[in-house]
Amino acid sequence: MSEHHRTIATGAKARVRSMRAEPTDAGRVMWRLLRDRRLQGTKWRRQVPIGAYVVDFVCFEQRVVVECDGSQHAENRRDVPRDDWLRERGFTVVRFWNHEVLRERESVLNTILARCGLPW
Repeated sequence: MSEHHRTIATGAKARVRSMRAEPTDAGRVMWRLLRDRRLQGTKWRRQVPIGAYVVDFVCFEQRVVVECDGSQHAENRRDVPRDDWLRERGFTVVRFWNHEVLRERESVLNTILARCGLPW
């Protein structure tokens, strides 16, 4: 069984459900841009547990994780080991500030496409 399908940490299911039900404005916009294979046919999932972590968006085929960060991530030391752990498992982690997702959508999408190795 692949790593992202292993047993989900206690409490993670409830947290994931809550995050899906009440996304941030940036999360809502990003999901609108990525869902239903809208980004060059890539399949994205949102609020997905991978190991002990929950990522905002992931494309398993391209091994790319996209995070939409608010100000709580500016000095968040927990992001470093988390991102390192994901990279060790072959994921590319791309982080955007919420205001970038809301105001610079084309640039954000082009960055995601580049990280996926797709033309933009």
